[in-house]
Amino acid sequence: MSKYIINGGRKLRGTVRVQGAKNAVLPLFAAALLTDERVVIHNCPDLIDVSNMARILNSLGAETERRGDTVTIDTGYMRSYEIPSRLAGELRSSIFTLGALLGRAKKAKVAYPGGCDIGLRPIDIHLKALCEMNVRIADRYGYILCDATDMRPADVTLDYPSVGATENVMLLAVTADGVTTIANAAREPEVYDLQEFLNAMGARVSGAGTSFVKIEGVPKLKGAEYTTMPDRIAAGTYMIAAAICGGEVLLRNVCPEHINSLSVKLREAGAEVKADGSEILVRSEGRLRSPGCIETRPYPGFPTDLQAPIGVLASVAEGTTVVVENIFETRFKHVAELTKMGASVKVKDKVAVFTGVKTLNGAETAAMDLRGGAALILAGLRAHGTTVVNDIHHIERGYEAPEKVLSSLGADIVKV
Repeated sequence: MSKYIINGGRKLRGTVRVQGAKNAVLPLFAAALLTDERVVIHNCPDLIDVSNMARILNSLGAETERRGDTVTIDTGYMRSYEIPSRLAGELRSSIFTLGALLGRAKKAKVAYPGGCDIGLRPIDIHLKALCEMNVRIADRYGYILCDATDMRPADVTLDYPSVGATENVMLLAVTADGVTTIANAAREPEVYDLQEFLNAMGARVSGAGTSFVKIEGVPKLKGAEYTTMPDRIAAGTYMIAAAICGGEVLLRNVCPEHINSLSVKLREAGAEVKADGSEILVRSEGRLRSPGCIETRPYPGFPTDLQAPIGVLASVAEGTTVVVENIFETRFKHVAELTKMGASVKVKDKVAVFTGVKTLNGAETAAMDLRGGAALILAGLRAHGTTVVNDIHHIERGYEAPEKVLSSLGADIVKV
């Protein structure tokens, strides 16, 4: 099994072009099921999760082809409406196919989704929202069976601003006969990206990016060509790397407003962060100071996906930092690996208290999940000596060749 070997202590300098957003492109793949015409998606990251989503579409009868960062999807010969457990178990985002399958075939059989073990992440919110649109749902032997033959538009109010539930309702409602609204909708940029893709396909969706989304159903969607938004979490991870290692890194193909909550914290810690158009420059010298208290929140709050990486900064910053995780209940599993490297962290329930140390030391570690694994890479870059990160398949679910990106900036990291 592959691993990363990192010799830490090097400053980072250079330019990074940020990959396309994983959390945006997966629902775009699902949306392709809503048309029998060809869809072309540019700026598509080459990730394990994206490959798994392509396999799910292939199992339904769709054809997918990748050339560079462009993926072409043709669902004209779709023959199935079932997502088997062997595929759904590998990918949390398989749940997005539920709304799209119902919109296309009016029925779906989807196994419970898998993905990182970072908490319960119940899909009850999804199912309740679909029920409000008169979808009949049954649970049989680990499968969700849905019938949307008699679906109707509705005014849906989400109990929590779930990104997945918001997107699932959008995917179902675009071909419903009438107007559907979503109150307390997720405001994440990825939801807006889905809206723009659906509208390029002929849908009539408005309000994405706010807490109220309106979908006016249309009879049929067409093919489209679309460019995926930049990955704000990958961008944020490399920004944190530059801050904790020192040096100067320019990130291109980025939306600065998407990660403003991180930029604020990096500036509080003493790093220089300058945004200009679609670029962000991060410059850092010397030891950082504590960024104070960090609480994860739905967008535009501090993203839960950057909680583990920012914790590495807190572990070497001067002073004490309190990190509160409000989204997922088991997202501190990487902390045990950080303590192997000399970090001083106390965790109780959803709160982690970091007392900054001057240095970390290399150690043999294991990635427990995607973002925790990325945090261990950052810790290895900052540490004295050699760090080994095992189980990197978790990391490759969301970061495209991170060893190549970081090596281009001067880091000593190899994949073996």
